[in-house]
Amino acid sequence: MDWDWPTKLRELAEQGEVAVIVTVAAVRGHAPREAGAKMLVTAGAAYGTVGGGNLEELALQGAREMLAERQPGPRLLTVRLNPKEGEFGLQCCGGEVTLLLEPFTPARPAVAVFGVGHVGLALARVLCLLPVELWLVDSRARMLAEERLAPLAGGEARLRVRHLPIPEQAIPELPAGAHLVVMTHDHHEDLALLEAALRRSDLGFIGLIGSSVKWSNFRQVLRAQGFGEADLQRVTTPIGIEGIRGKKPAHIAIATAAQLLRVLEGESAAATLPKGKLGV
Repeated sequence: MDWDWPTKLRELAEQGEVAVIVTVAAVRGHAPREAGAKMLVTAGAAYGTVGGGNLEELALQGAREMLAERQPGPRLLTVRLNPKEGEFGLQCCGGEVTLLLEPFTPARPAVAVFGVGHVGLALARVLCLLPVELWLVDSRARMLAEERLAPLAGGEARLRVRHLPIPEQAIPELPAGAHLVVMTHDHHEDLALLEAALRRSDLGFIGLIGSSVKWSNFRQVLRAQGFGEADLQRVTTPIGIEGIRGKKPAHIAIATAAQLLRVLEGESAAATLPKGKLGV
């Protein structure tokens, strides 16, 4: 019986480790391992074996090329166990092995917080407790200083901190399905971020902090830029679940985190989430 590779794969997923699953897909003639044998390859380690020698070295090389180039895969690799051939040594089994190389990327939802001021940092402190890919984007370098973000260390989230003088440049980098909350210190930045986000049809929750007056003004500008009602309906504003009356950063952060958690758990679509009562 082969080793318990599913358990190891789960461990790697929990650690956020990208890997390639190498499987002996087919064997012709004699070979060191049978079809179905597996090996897991990361950038710095390998677990299990598909037969050692030249065969395994070629598998490791191919897997790490996929990791380095972020190839979506899968791909097949056929190796002859010929005593006259071998880039990494000779194997004289005389057979032929076909390997299946499949990249494995742990699925983590992405949440981007644009604007890491008092409210943004408070929200990040809550979200960092969740197993998400947490993007923190701000045009002000001091808001992303290491000592300021120190309280976020040790949580389950994987942080991606981006200092961008033009924050909307991060929008195209977000993975499909990413959720975002716009809460910068500048309404011009907020508007530019919304415009960039609405031009992507594959994003999830789009939240905007602010009052009804702010949103009314934004709607007029966005309409003038060619966005229709269906586009504007993708924006949730004000943010936060209903029933929270406090306006302190912690109140807004907790209410917004609860709203995002509903989305992350798939309980309801972003467009149909109940609107909060929080305005800034």
